[in-house]
Amino acid sequence: MSFLPTPEDIRKMRLKAGLTQKELAERAGVSQSLIARIESGTVDPRLSTLRRILEALEEAMRAGVRARDVMHTPVIVVKADDPIRKAAELMWKYGISQIPVVDGDKVVGTVFEDSIMKAFLTNPEEDVNSWPVNRVMEDVLPMVSPDESLDTIMQILARGEPAVLVIDRGKVVGIITKSDVIAYRLELIETRRERQETIA
Repeated sequence: MSFLPTPEDIRKMRLKAGLTQKELAERAGVSQSLIARIESGTVDPRLSTLRRILEALEEAMRAGVRARDVMHTPVIVVKADDPIRKAAELMWKYGISQIPVVDGDKVVGTVFEDSIMKAFLTNPEEDVNSWPVNRVMEDVLPMVSPDESLDTIMQILARGEPAVLVIDRGKVVGIITKSDVIAYRLELIETRRERQETIA
């Protein structure tokens, strides 16, 4: 579907990006009065001007994306004394490869599918399924606040971390994996491509 924004679309995008008309005008290299007229629908901008305005909005929105905008919720968790069987079943059911381990509201570790596989391979004679999760859990995933920027989260994930936890008032409220970030970025790229095709 092509994307040619209406005056109301531009106004909503500007507000979502947290920009005033003056700030958007400065970023796009146009006058504030032109932004006001475009948003009121009293003028149709040239395509080159519209492109500059949309690029300025996209850049501002990307910079303003926070953890809460990308995080996956609710977060699947297990308790430290839950059997490994439960963690494995949750991984299979939800298609995930790591699960935070909690003690009450506090995150105390992470159980990874690789850790479970290793336990099975190195203990063939034992009933690993019945082991408590804390026998194979590893360190807690990196934690960020709901207001953390997407750029910071991407830097954390680029260091090799599989995911980050979003913590609010001491409780896990979301999780962000590399797949979540990639999906978000692909959506931005597709939106940009459709827009460019429309106003080219």
